[in-house]
Amino acid sequence: MINQQHPGFFSSIPVVANLIIINALCWVASIVLKRIDIDFFQWFALHYPASEDFNLIQFVSYMFLHDTHSIAHLFFNMFGVYMFGRVLENVWGSKRFLIYYIVTGVGAALINLLVAYIRIRLLESSIPPHLVNEVYLNGGDAIRKGMNYVEPAMASLNSLINGSTVGASGAVFGILLAFGVLYPNVPLYIMFIPVPVKAKYFVIGYGLIELFFGFADFSGDNVAHFAHLGGMIFGFILIYYWRKKDAGNGKYFY
Repeated sequence: MINQQHPGFFSSIPVVANLIIINALCWVASIVLKRIDIDFFQWFALHYPASEDFNLIQFVSYMFLHDTHSIAHLFFNMFGVYMFGRVLENVWGSKRFLIYYIVTGVGAALINLLVAYIRIRLLESSIPPHLVNEVYLNGGDAIRKGMNYVEPAMASLNSLINGSTVGASGAVFGILLAFGVLYPNVPLYIMFIPVPVKAKYFVIGYGLIELFFGFADFSGDNVAHFAHLGGMIFGFILIYYWRKKDAGNGKYFY
């Protein structure tokens, strides 16, 4: 009798597999806990530092949470992690891939908060000081009750200060950037486009689209476009660092 163990489908990509599992479990937990009046997002979603709900762990925890109103946000992010992340993990190894994922996710959060800071300062300059103080004092309670101010500028300011950001999109965009750098000429087939697009052009095009929509919706929308760009920027910096480091150690970066 031959006793042979057959490795599972995800055995060669344990980080990708665990990321998908953890994100799915967090999504379910968010829904279940909300039904018993426990707000997972209040603790672990990314908040602006001036918010009462901000804490440092959110720089990492926010990327494991997703919109609970639809599974689409979770599905498409995890689809990107699986399709492109498995390639990177096989090439880089699990440790380097995990470092890359976390760094790009944290980088996306930093850029998102930087843009929020700029937008907050612009809004504060257009609102009377006593109304700005009102937002800082009572805006958080309004958001937690599912409400916001009627006056548009105050509502936007309150959303920026006391709203939250969730999702792995920043890290996913970092993964897309890395795939485009490592395999620039690999053809990708994109929905509604009848011809394949080389990975390098896909990444550049996607980045330009996010930049355009980031500025077009600078007054505020529900998509963190600059966080996506932040993931790509920090991914590029990390890849450049690794290339120089590996070359200096006589290694070939791939």
